[in-house]
Amino acid sequence: MPTDCIPFRETHYFSDFICDYLDQKPELEFLYNRFPTLDNFKAQIEDKALSVRAESRTVLVETLKEQYKDLNTSEATSENIETLGDNKTFTITTGHQLNLFTGPLYFLYKIISTINLTKQLKEKYPNYNFVPIYWMASEDHDFEEINYFNFKGKKIQWNSNQNGAVGHFNTEGLENVFEVVSAELGLGRNAKQLKKWFEEAYLNHNNLADATRYLANELFGEHGLVILDSDHADLKRLFIPNIKEELFDQTAFKHVSNTNKTLQDLGLKIQVNPREINFFYIDKGLRERIVFKNDVFKVNNTDITWNKSEIIEHLNLHPERFSPNVIMRPLYQEVVLPNLCYIGGGGEMIYWLQLKSNFEAQQVTFPMLLLRNSALVKTTKQSQKLEKLNISNKDLFLDRNSFINKKVRKISNIDVDFSEQIKHLEQQFKDLQQLAEQTDKSFLGAVKAQKAKQIKGLKHLEKRLLKAQKKKLADQISRCTELQEQLFPGQSLQERNTNFSELYLEFGNQLIPELMKALEPLKGDFTILTI
Repeated sequence: MPTDCIPFRETHYFSDFICDYLDQKPELEFLYNRFPTLDNFKAQIEDKALSVRAESRTVLVETLKEQYKDLNTSEATSENIETLGDNKTFTITTGHQLNLFTGPLYFLYKIISTINLTKQLKEKYPNYNFVPIYWMASEDHDFEEINYFNFKGKKIQWNSNQNGAVGHFNTEGLENVFEVVSAELGLGRNAKQLKKWFEEAYLNHNNLADATRYLANELFGEHGLVILDSDHADLKRLFIPNIKEELFDQTAFKHVSNTNKTLQDLGLKIQVNPREINFFYIDKGLRERIVFKNDVFKVNNTDITWNKSEIIEHLNLHPERFSPNVIMRPLYQEVVLPNLCYIGGGGEMIYWLQLKSNFEAQQVTFPMLLLRNSALVKTTKQSQKLEKLNISNKDLFLDRNSFINKKVRKISNIDVDFSEQIKHLEQQFKDLQQLAEQTDKSFLGAVKAQKAKQIKGLKHLEKRLLKAQKKKLADQISRCTELQEQLFPGQSLQERNTNFSELYLEFGNQLIPELMKALEPLKGDFTILTI
């Protein structure tokens, strides 16, 4: 399995903000606690150990046992759940939406990064236990973001009129999707396994949360992954003090707003903006914001209202109905888990980096933040074609136009790069400018205008010649762009578009083990591998 890697910045698919974080630029140090290195985990363990309550561990273990009672649980996962009750056990966590059939490939990369990091930590700190957690975003309500997956250029979609938290959605209507999936997958042993997973997950479970838990457990249970649905009354009860502070003091709004202003002053693009109250109210078919106006708490677009004493009483009775938004969900996670590190994508890292001041205000240990692994997976056949066409891994990351232009220049039997001629022309006009300054300065404007005209003319000729060569070499260029499109569908990263089922059809049970061997969570580069 040949592997290669390139720096995230050189892919041109990651923001300067996240690349500056990876480079540990000094101006960003105030946004995080510790940068994720193996050595830095020692101090993080010591800090977290002081803040984790025995009660939280007990509630966590009992909740997980309840959620796993109907699942075929591996020995590794069962053992990990039990060890969470031990004060020497800590978690590494990733989170993700309940995308249909896992959604884009990076769902796998997030979880593999998390599992692999726990293994590295166990080797470095053998006296402690480290458990990989997948935190299901079951309280999310953005159904349009999760109700489909892409398969070989086609969008396979589940249509439903349900509202509220997506984890509550019943799985009605997925029988029709299963028929489409079955037809698209075709025949063969790997197709049969994919169909079985889809059918078992979505046709034999009543809601989307249970279906997603089943599927993630099938894919990663043998590796000890623990899947947590935080939409649970007992877990929310642990969070009641923080919910009260949010409702009455608006702590997050004050602190995150100040951080955002600092980021804007640094010229950095912020990912999320806080609200005065960063909670939704969820119930059957309902997920609406809680707002405070005229001394009354109200659920938007409903008739539900409380005064201050009433909302406290309702919170104590039904904490499960208070759902944190993107600003408060990270705090909730760190209150209920003995967590050391959160692993996420670039966008997630940026909004987590906005939150440290709120954690400090609420006296909750801020976790280490690690950018998940990213990968491009090629088949051996694709790799051989790329080599034959003299396309490097770096070339693949070019935008389509730059990619084509570079290939034309490479394979053309004439030189279609006029940069040397332009450089020579610029030197000639530099000499002319010096001559004009010595003789008659009134000619300086004319020299400058003539220079611009001639350079523009040369660039125009270069474009025309390049266009002619593209036409002449159309067949070869077509083969190159076809390969790039296979690996960068829709001119975007494979991992953000392609579903794991496409690769599983090709590689079967070999896929996940090969990914686990190749992806190194602390390496800090984009991985390119051939299976």
